[in-house]
Amino acid sequence: MPAQLLQLEAAPDLVDRVYRTLSDAISDGSLAPGQRITQEDIAQQLAVSRQPVLQALRLLKKDGFVQDAPGRGLQVAALDPGWIRNVYQVRGALDGLAARLAARRRFRMDPAILEQGRRAVRGDNVKAMIDADLAFHAALYEAAGNPLIEQSAQLHWRHLRRVMGAVLQQLGQREAVWEEHEAIARAIAAGDGDTAARLIEEHSAHASDNLAERLALVLNPASDPRRQP
Repeated sequence: MPAQLLQLEAAPDLVDRVYRTLSDAISDGSLAPGQRITQEDIAQQLAVSRQPVLQALRLLKKDGFVQDAPGRGLQVAALDPGWIRNVYQVRGALDGLAARLAARRRFRMDPAILEQGRRAVRGDNVKAMIDADLAFHAALYEAAGNPLIEQSAQLHWRHLRRVMGAVLQQLGQREAVWEEHEAIARAIAAGDGDTAARLIEEHSAHASDNLAERLALVLNPASDPRRQP
């Protein structure tokens, strides 16, 4: 007698869509650190039932994007510059490995990706800037030919998207980021794995320092020396 299997519903896809919508809102600052969130309010705004919202919030809590609020309920988790430095250290190591492997293949980055980044930093759409940066690194991970690199990086990129969203509007050297990307791409295309790995690790370290410093100012504006009398 064949096994009786339960019918599957489309709920998991809806949970994923709610998760991505909320994580995007947290990344671009629409949902700010410390802001209280409720199932009822989110369900009403997204025009969905409470069940997928509840499941999405559980996932967001597990991933560190929301936390228990004082008293009851949930709130958007605070950003921690120290944690961000840890994340960037791991990402730098993964990127360095990816750059070396891609250089063995003399991978040539699609010029459209570089142009996408240049175009994004000239605008005010933070999500477009983040997406362009993700596209560059995703292409590099794919070119490395080791799927474990991209799988490992995905977890950290969720948190990096949020930090980038918190500070990118205040980052004065946006163009410099893409100059570094282009230098990395040239080294990879030339097959120079050592240079490519060094450049991308320096790129990650610079980004970590800039973002952590600027994030600290966002969280504590009074510490900005430019605001001192």
